[in-house]
Order: sequence, then C-alpha cells, then structure tokens
Amino acid sequence: MIQFLLNQELRSEHALDPNLTVLNYLREHVGKPGTKEGCASGDCGACTVVVGELQTDADGREHIRYRSLNSCLTFVSSLHGKQLISVEDLKHKGELHSVQKAMVECHGSQCGFCTPGFVMSLFALQKNSDAPDQAKAHEALAGNLCRCTGYRPILAAAEQSCCAKPADQFDAREAETIARLKAIAPTDIGELNSGDKRCLVPLTVADLADLYDAYPQARLLAGGTDLALEVTQFHRTLPVMIYVGNVAEMKRIETFEDRIEIGAATALSDCYEALNAEYPDFGELLHRFASLQIRNQGTLGGNIGNASPIGDSPPLLIALGARIVLCKGDTRRTLNLEDYFIDYRVTARQESEFIEKIIVPRASAEQLFRAYKVSKRLDDDISAVCAAFNLRVENAVITDARVAFGGMAAIPKRAAHCEAVLLGQPFNNAVIERACAALAEDFTPLSDFRASKEYRLLSAQNLLRKYFIELQTPHIETRVTAYV
Repeated sequence: MIQFLLNQELRSEHALDPNLTVLNYLREHVGKPGTKEGCASGDCGACTVVVGELQTDADGREHIRYRSLNSCLTFVSSLHGKQLISVEDLKHKGELHSVQKAMVECHGSQCGFCTPGFVMSLFALQKNSDAPDQAKAHEALAGNLCRCTGYRPILAAAEQSCCAKPADQFDAREAETIARLKAIAPTDIGELNSGDKRCLVPLTVADLADLYDAYPQARLLAGGTDLALEVTQFHRTLPVMIYVGNVAEMKRIETFEDRIEIGAATALSDCYEALNAEYPDFGELLHRFASLQIRNQGTLGGNIGNASPIGDSPPLLIALGARIVLCKGDTRRTLNLEDYFIDYRVTARQESEFIEKIIVPRASAEQLFRAYKVSKRLDDDISAVCAAFNLRVENAVITDARVAFGGMAAIPKRAAHCEAVLLGQPFNNAVIERACAALAEDFTPLSDFRASKEYRLLSAQNLLRKYFIELQTPHIETRVTAYV
C-alpha cells in the first residue's frame, strides 16, 4: 500500500496499476480534469502539478517544500508519503488563488489549455521565492509552452502574483499539513500491486539491494523522466518497478575536503548548489537541462544510468574525472565513470547492480574547466553536441588534459587523440589547432534530425577553439550559453 495527501484528503492505494501516471490518476480516478495532457513527454508543461514534501532545515525547522512536476511522467507510486496539489485545489472558499487572479487580470490566457500548467508553475514559484526576479520567473516558466497568448502577459502575472505574495490557505494550514505528512511518513516497504504488475518502494539501500536481487528483471524508477516515456510514448507495459526516490541515503549530498558525493537519486535541481559552487559551468548547464519540472524530478544517477549518448551530465562528469559507486547485494565497487559506458545503451553494470552514488572531485586552482551545449533552442532542448574541457596548465604548459563529448559517438566519450596532442605542449593557438584536427580521429558522428555529422564535427572543433579564446580573453566569456 502507498499513502499520500491529495491536497488535504488522505489517499490509500494498493491495487492501482503501477504504470498509471499522476495525470491519468487525476483525470480518470479522482475526477480532477483540470490538469491537461499536451504532449505526454514532459515538453509542454500543460500537465504541471505541484508535489509537497516534508523537509527539515539544518536548524531543525520543519517545512513543506513545493516542487513543480510533469504529471504525465510521474507514476503514482512516487507520491508515497507526499502531498499532491492540482489546479483545482488552489481555489478556496469560492475565491481564486492569487496566481489565478493574476493570470485573469493580466490577460494571461486565451484558449486556456496550457493555463493550468502555467498556474501551477506560478504557484510553485510563489511558494519558493521571495520577490523573484525576471530570471527566476523565466526559469520557472521555461517548461510551459503557450501557443496563443504570448508570454508577456504571463510574465506580468508572475510579477504581480509572486513579488508581493499574499498568504493563502496553504500557509494557514502548514502546521496541520506537516502533522499529516509526518503521520503518513513511510516506515516500511510500500507497494502498488495490480495483480500482473507491481511497484515496490524501499526506504533503505539495503532494502533496495535485496529487492533488486529478488527481482533482477525489475526496472529501477528514480525521476521517471526517461522511463515513463516507455509507457506514455511507446505504450509498453512495465511489469515490475522499484522506486528509489524514498531511499534517503541515495538523496544525500556530502562535501569532503577532496570530493563531493552525490546520491544517485538526488534530483538535478538539488545538485545545482553543490556543483555550481565548485564548477560554475556545470551550474550553467544545469539551468539549461530540460525544464525546471524535469530537473525537479530527474536525477543525476538516472541521467547516467540510462546511458544516452546525448545525456548532458556524463561528458562534464567524465571531464572532471568523476567516479560512481555500484552496489549489488552487500558488495560495492567504484568505477571511473568513463569506464561505465561500453556501447550504445550498454554499460558495465552487472545484473541486480545499481548506481548508489556519484563522486565528483573538488575543483583546484590549476584546473581550467569549461562546458558548452549546442542545441536548437536555448532552453528545454536536447544537445546536438555537448562538450567539456578540463585542462591543467602550469608555466604555460598543459600538464593534464581531459576532453569529453556527448552527441559525437554512441556513448559519452573522451577524445583520446585530442588529449594526446594537448598533453605536454604549450597552451597556444598552434597546439589548439592540431588538437582540433585530432578530433576527426576521435569521432565519426552520425547525422540525424538535430545535426549533420559535418556540423557536429565542426561544432566540436569550434568549441575547443572557443574554450581557448575565452581563457585568453575572459571578458568575452559566454561559457555554456552556446546555441544555434
């Protein structure tokens, strides 16, 4: 059985189909059709809902953290122990919520199909920000598409509702909601079981290891932003899933003198602060990693584990020399991330083995790390080429070189020939040009709808030139904001 709050209503579910999305649960099972399906792939934001989770600050203060999510990519099992809020829940005692009023008063809606998603994104922005600036508003709304209104009045609604936010019914009932969430906090393995399909929800790494050993055919569910597409886009059935999002040990971020350890189930939005503090380019790339809804849901471990050749984080992590800890039963092994990827969607992971954590070395003054993403749109788009450069230069000589790319091969991959040309050579334009030529030996990229093979190779070479120019003339630095 799983339990969660539907606004303030306690829901206990045990026989639901684990493949059921929150979107379809709202529309078909509880009679709340305000949440709309636009794409069923997490691209349009029409299905945005907000999920509240109990959080405890460093000072011991308990509060509810509200996050916007794409309900079309969220399985109901991931709600265990949380609060689900849909657009119907905002109106209170016959009065529209302040974000709804702002959308009306600023003329932020025409056909209205996308409006519930915008409203929920604004609600989350209001809850999480005090007087948000334009950049935060753009970030909060970047995952919501509107085909008829235009964004100026919607951004005006964001300013009106979030910069002088009034208290609402959720503030008034916060203490009560905290008490109710504490009362349903999971204490044992949860389960949804429809007879022929099941999803198990462990709470510890040990329980996860035991369950995965017992069900090696199970699909691990973290954020689900990739896995859910098998259900929503390809109409496949997932007979057994194990949801890892309630394993607290795998959602920790710990900073040590020489490294940062990030639990594999940590949401990408939660990784931002730690990674940005060490590597600002990593932080900049995370801002362009899909939408805020996806970053609130997708995990760093999931982005690695699905072994996509165009995943944004693996090239950066490889260039930084990151490692992963793999767990199977009660044994663990540590692997260099670059050795995890074998071939297209083929990894070094053994049966019943899972990624427990990612280990990222901390930055040093000698490192010259930069990352770049080339995509057709600046926001919410998949890379055509993702590049990461990490050189160590001492006395004008390159003493270490790690260069990695995504989108250039069947796997995220280091550029071995390019690195060999750079290593031990002076950091000058002539060497960089030879290294650019060597990239043609490292990669034979494919042509697809995102880019031709010629464009990809030329882009990779130009990004290396860009890296060199920016380090020579830092006042023109644009870092990860490259797009076409």
